[in-house]
Amino acid sequence: MRQRPLPGTTGLVRTMSLLGDPVLHSACAEVTEFGPDLDRLIEDMFATMYAAEGVGLAANQIGVGLRVFVYDCPDDEDVRHVGHIVNPRLVSADGDEFLGPEGCLSLPGLEAGTVRFDQAVVEGVTSDGAAVRIAGTGFFARCLQHECDHLGGTVYAERVSGLRARRLRRAIRKTPWGAKALRD
Repeated sequence: MRQRPLPGTTGLVRTMSLLGDPVLHSACAEVTEFGPDLDRLIEDMFATMYAAEGVGLAANQIGVGLRVFVYDCPDDEDVRHVGHIVNPRLVSADGDEFLGPEGCLSLPGLEAGTVRFDQAVVEGVTSDGAAVRIAGTGFFARCLQHECDHLGGTVYAERVSGLRARRLRRAIRKTPWGAKALRD
């Protein structure tokens, strides 16, 4: 039986940053202050991710330029992975490369085939400073790579190429926020 509340149950849903927002296109800063403010941020990130029906969320997606992400994501064997990581570093991404559908809460309603490795390892710390190493395969590996990209200022749309990129740009232009995003 779970001894603590589900993550996000005490958090506030925050406004999502959309493609074109400068915070999404800049590398995030290392977290240097641990404590109640960081705990509140993580709780708000879970609440926001769940409200948007996502599987991962980076802090810059809610306008906070810090190296933090949360996740509640299954792998390809339907094993559920739930947690957060502070100051993450993608230490390996390897195995086979797969082209798979990828979406993003900062590009709502859109997705495009994106190439990712099927194995990934991320290292960082928890909100209380304890070292953590997260290994993922399949869809969860895709999530880990996607969120680490966000913290480096990269949105998945920048990894899409060829015809898929052209189709994605057309779809972005048709959204209420897209014309501005592609201009910037």
